[in-house]
Amino acid sequence: MIMGFLKPSGLFIVLVFVILSGCTDNSIDSLEIVSGSENRELEFLIKDFCDKNNAAINISYMGSLDIMKILRQGGKGYDGVWPANSMWISLGDTSFKVKHTASIYQTPVVFGIKKSIARDLGFISKDVSVNDILKAIKARSFSFCMTSATQSNSGACAYISFLYAFLGNPQMISAGDLDNPDLQRAVTELLGGVNRSSGSSDWLKDLFLASDYDAMVNYETLIISANKRLREEGREPLYAIYPKEGVAMADSPLGYIDNGDPRKEKLFKKFQEYLLSRPIQLEIQKTGKRTGFIPISGENNIIFDKNDGIDINRTLSIVKMPGADTIEMALELYQQRLKKPSLTFYCLDFSGSMSGQAEKQLKEALRNLLDQNIAKQNLLSAGRRDEHVFILFSGEIREIIAVSGNDPQQLLNVYNYINSVPPGGGTNIYRPVIKCLEIMRASNIEDYISAVILMTDGESSDYSGEFKRIYEASGLDVPVFSIMFGEANPDQLTELAARTKARVFDGKTDLVTAFRNAKGYN
Repeated sequence: MIMGFLKPSGLFIVLVFVILSGCTDNSIDSLEIVSGSENRELEFLIKDFCDKNNAAINISYMGSLDIMKILRQGGKGYDGVWPANSMWISLGDTSFKVKHTASIYQTPVVFGIKKSIARDLGFISKDVSVNDILKAIKARSFSFCMTSATQSNSGACAYISFLYAFLGNPQMISAGDLDNPDLQRAVTELLGGVNRSSGSSDWLKDLFLASDYDAMVNYETLIISANKRLREEGREPLYAIYPKEGVAMADSPLGYIDNGDPRKEKLFKKFQEYLLSRPIQLEIQKTGKRTGFIPISGENNIIFDKNDGIDINRTLSIVKMPGADTIEMALELYQQRLKKPSLTFYCLDFSGSMSGQAEKQLKEALRNLLDQNIAKQNLLSAGRRDEHVFILFSGEIREIIAVSGNDPQQLLNVYNYINSVPPGGGTNIYRPVIKCLEIMRASNIEDYISAVILMTDGESSDYSGEFKRIYEASGLDVPVFSIMFGEANPDQLTELAARTKARVFDGKTDLVTAFRNAKGYN
């Protein structure tokens, strides 16, 4: 179970949703589909299909990067793929096993800015350019939340649309365009306006609703969803900005992974036809998603509210996704050079209870982050301006190791040193987290996306009151992402996540993946 302050909707966290017709016959027709979490809203429609067709649809929710990896491995174990964007199929389906691909719905990636701020900036009922947005960010008129371009589709779409805009809207971005120094400078300045990051579009929306930020970059459908909640709570809604140079469109492609089973292929095509049928497309519209096969119906027009800048009759300029090689180069450029730098504190439990298999898994997880050959495979390469602080703790703080930048050998040296440290002693999770706050209060962290990643397998004496007092006095908005392992106390970790607007990752079955997922939020 994934726990935390905000609901467990991470794009890269694997959650399995099994929709059955109620039949217990082992011969029931079934499909295994790997999907982005944005399709969770459509579970009621999938259940309806299963009930009517005596079928089972088993959905595994994963992030875009993990979906890409599964396709690169041949899609083993899955009959269908349903990511947020076709580019993840293009990047992953190197063996060309995916066929019968069709877009189920579309939603553009837009800026959602508090309406009062949009009004002050003169953005209401106006064609707004990316340069207008950049000018406002440089003037510190607003900041915004955005998902990581290397871990979430909405972040990747937004980033690629920024590249197009600052390149003057070429017909197609090429690898050579990425070397343009003016482009790199402009994108770096724009991304400097990010004040909180995330690995999930759904989680970003929930973070925004739980906080008081100026704006977020997200799917139009999630701006609509957020505004519904904001109005219910008597809060200011967001105004949608569609940069005039162009927006990227998430096209929700559903494709069949051909494993040579004609019975499954027949069921897949029937399921796809059901989703594309007029009655179901009208139901999908009600969730704030656009459908390309039929126009938005009159009864659904109210969902797309012009007062919030959402005009379905507006002609959108849609950016064209580059080729797979160029996308990969662009994402690596983002991770290493263009994104706002990360200041990451790793609080690592080296208590005696970690001896043995737990110690081995922790050190393997660190190797995946610090060995840049491995990190690059997960699009988690260290950035040249990143700061990394490792706090090894037990009952007390044992060591603090700090390293800057992305020099591969230097990072590997840190890993080799930590790999030599033996566990021992008791457990106190609050001391290292409080130490992180003390360091940050004495530093200038405004130029960084800061986060604490706490990994523990034990329960601490109750210092939560001291942590609460120090955190509130600090005035910091820094999330404490926890990775739960072994006998860690879920209540303590959940309380840390709730107080800092973060989340808890479950590392009991796969500590390496949990570490990678947590880092994807920073």
